[in-house]
Amino acid sequence: MKNIPLVNVKVQFAQIQAEAEKQVLEILRTGAYILGQHNKAFETELAEYVGAQYAIPVKSGTDALLVALRAAGIQPGDEVITTPFTFIATAEAIRYLGATPVFVDIEPDSYCIDVAQIEQKITSKTKAILPVHLFGHAADVGAIDAIAQKHNLLVIGDACQSIGTEYQGRPIGGLCAAECYSFYPTKNLGGCGEGGAVTTNDPEFADRVRILRAHGMRETYKHETIGYNMRLDEIQCAILRLKLPKLRGWTRRRQEIAGIYTAAFQSVPGLQTPAVQAYSNHIYHQYTLLAENRTALQKYLKDSGVGTAVHYPIPLNLQPAFADLQQGPGSFPVAESVAAKIFSIPVYPELTDEDIAYIVEKVKTGAQLS
Repeated sequence: MKNIPLVNVKVQFAQIQAEAEKQVLEILRTGAYILGQHNKAFETELAEYVGAQYAIPVKSGTDALLVALRAAGIQPGDEVITTPFTFIATAEAIRYLGATPVFVDIEPDSYCIDVAQIEQKITSKTKAILPVHLFGHAADVGAIDAIAQKHNLLVIGDACQSIGTEYQGRPIGGLCAAECYSFYPTKNLGGCGEGGAVTTNDPEFADRVRILRAHGMRETYKHETIGYNMRLDEIQCAILRLKLPKLRGWTRRRQEIAGIYTAAFQSVPGLQTPAVQAYSNHIYHQYTLLAENRTALQKYLKDSGVGTAVHYPIPLNLQPAFADLQQGPGSFPVAESVAAKIFSIPVYPELTDEDIAYIVEKVKTGAQLS
């Protein structure tokens, strides 16, 4: 029996280990641990990769969301429209600022926010729309932006799972007022700890993010506002710089693996493969299936040595943390239905052809279980 985990960060690190160890030791010897040469270089390289004019590294994807919303002027009492089918950080960041997340149900195939339902949720308190490019698939940015312009709203994108995702052939990093990225170790571009970034084409927005991430300072000890300590350390930037040139190749391999999976599973009864809308590519941070017999299938895969996970088992409207919104079961039927059936299987680029064939065989066999 094989042992194939859902993710395996160690095999990826092996590809950069020699150079990474050299870079880390060099940084330690210089003593330039914060906002050094690697940070500055990573800003430029990341901005180019995601199609933005500016990239500002911060300590995590959650920090990226928080500081971007703060730079957008979100205040207590404001409302921000988003999706209930995402990691909690998306809505947490809204709550950190005293604002209210206003949930909109998702599309049943892309799992991204259902644009057709956004406009009915807009009120006089709405200040922004926060779509999530989930699992590596873009939300319908063009349609969302049209609504935002009509109602004078900002669009802040959550791209924490979607570095390299494109919308109508263009990288999403510069399409909204800002995009927020995560470099958590298991992400497609993962560091050796926490990390994130905000990207934008607006120089004033970028300036606000830079000030806010460093205690409200533009000049040392001159604090223009109350800010945060969100500077990404130099070692993380160095590691990410080593990985970034490899990312396109890793993404192609993920897409190749996903293509094999989809071809194998799309006609299997009881399974639904991930859709790719015409306006988006898919970089497959997760390869997600919907299964009518998820519990039995996951158990079978576990017993067969194949790692799986559920992203996400409880929509945010049903989380205790958002009970005050009083949006109980049935409030977002598509998100709740998807949450009851969805699970992810390994799709990291270091999987061998033998691994992939084994996973395909076990999923197809397990899908037949009652």
